[in-house]
Amino acid sequence: MTWDEMQPILIQGTIDTLYMVGWSALVTVLGGLPLGVLLVLTDRGGLLANRAVNKAVGTVVNVGRSLPFIVLVVALIPFTRLLVGTSIGPTAAVVPLSIGAIPFFARLVETSVREVDHGLVEAVLSMGGGTGTVVFKALLPQSLPSLVGGLTTTVITLVGYSAMAGAVGAEGLGSKAITYGYQRFETGFMIATVVVLLVIVTVVQLLGDGVVRLLSRRERTAS
Repeated sequence: MTWDEMQPILIQGTIDTLYMVGWSALVTVLGGLPLGVLLVLTDRGGLLANRAVNKAVGTVVNVGRSLPFIVLVVALIPFTRLLVGTSIGPTAAVVPLSIGAIPFFARLVETSVREVDHGLVEAVLSMGGGTGTVVFKALLPQSLPSLVGGLTTTVITLVGYSAMAGAVGAEGLGSKAITYGYQRFETGFMIATVVVLLVIVTVVQLLGDGVVRLLSRRERTAS
């Protein structure tokens, strides 16, 4: 396969991969962020301490994290088809990608939020702030650099997940690598696919690190 033949396939695969990862990352943040915060708030000594809720949420998160992604993709095929009308293609892949990443990100959020100085929380409470004020004025702003770092890790994980999803018709670079590289014994195409994935991961990591450094610098300046 010549480079001219590879180029449009790689471009389409990259577009599909970025589509899947982008939407999955958005859904993951919307689902994983509140779950992670809830785990902290309902834990022993938390503002909404509730052992039953904490155990229930923790169990759901642990189960979600323990399932191998390729198994999750197959198991969710009926649900994916019900939700988006199909079980193949980039849009369908967003469903298992999001469900697989939400528990992962939730634990990263939990770890980040726990690092916030408890004295700051007490200061907000002493000024009459409620739970919402503590979350949006203290916990999330103070843990933002760590949260961005966790999101960067999650997005990179989603890139890997999207490649695996290609094995079950999710399109993207993983699907192209299987169809045009592995099945046709095109070593050159396989190498090109790996290079593109490495570039995507590197760009995501550099952007994430840059944002973390910027937020950390602003935090030090503000303090």
